[in-house]
Amino acid sequence: MSIVISTELEIDADRFKEVEEATREILADHGFGILTEIDAKETLKKKIDAEIRPYKILGACNPPFAHKAIVLVPEMGALLPCNVIIYENEKNNIVVSAMKPKEAMSIVKSKEVSILADEVNEIMKDVIKEIDKRFS
Repeated sequence: MSIVISTELEIDADRFKEVEEATREILADHGFGILTEIDAKETLKKKIDAEIRPYKILGACNPPFAHKAIVLVPEMGALLPCNVIIYENEKNNIVVSAMKPKEAMSIVKSKEVSILADEVNEIMKDVIKEIDKRFS
């Protein structure tokens, strides 16, 4: 079973920045802000002199959902934020993937958390669908 909701955009890899900006915008339209950002390509080059294709990790957070999750189970913070990755694959296409909150939160055995995870999962599906639609 996949741990991400994903789309592979068959567009030129030089549009990476445009896809990143669109991803941020669509996430914001769905109530998500970006709390963390990792440029894995830059970081791995700097830390261990490794070369990889462009790869960004965006830590997206929807405050009302995060609040509900933390109130239900304080340890839920270990599963936050919802990571969204943008990378260039071996076909020189751009892939955008969001973690599946339903999968990540399934380790917490709570009906309330499961309901919350379902809601966020549907939002992430919508985010990925909108990204796909914008670039298709």
